[in-house]
Amino acid sequence: MQPAPDATVFIVDDDESVREALAWLLRSRHLASERFEDAEAFEALLEGGFRPAHPCCLLLDVRMPGMSGLALFERIAERGLVEAMPVIFLTGHADVPTAVDMVKRGAFDFCEKPFSDNALVDRVEQALRRSSEVLAQRREAERLAARLAELTERERDVMRLVAKGLPNKLIADQLAISVRTVEVHRARVFDKMEVKSAVELANVLRGVDGA
Repeated sequence: MQPAPDATVFIVDDDESVREALAWLLRSRHLASERFEDAEAFEALLEGGFRPAHPCCLLLDVRMPGMSGLALFERIAERGLVEAMPVIFLTGHADVPTAVDMVKRGAFDFCEKPFSDNALVDRVEQALRRSSEVLAQRREAERLAARLAELTERERDVMRLVAKGLPNKLIADQLAISVRTVEVHRARVFDKMEVKSAVELANVLRGVDGA
């Protein structure tokens, strides 16, 4: 499975030759990249309100003048972006223990310099697939929230009981309404939630808070 064609790999490294080499390597695997010469330049992107809309990942050098890669990672984590934008650290041998610690704290992986081109790009592609999955899950959660927002309070009451597997008669008894009214609300819930059965509804609602 190839990463999405609109995927982007961000490269943050103070060494221009490294940035150019990485960009060339990624192009050879049909991957687009954007390059930043230091952590401050990338942080400016974040401060501009950047939120991943398409699959992406970040190749981040650990040691740089000014803000370090570790400090930038902390800023990224504070903004809740490490899942949608997986971070792969580029490290020297001395920084490996630090990079391992960053992986424990949420970074996707690290590659020690000098790295294997194929191994690095393989991990980049895996990171982009992770990003794509996270973004798809978030879009689905947003669509579900929008559908839930369309329900009336009574429809929500009926929905909860339908999802529990209760028949219309018991739902009517619990809510003190007629069976016919339950049927009408049930039909509207199925329509708004885009499901065709109580089992499908229960699956859609699994794990949703406040449904």
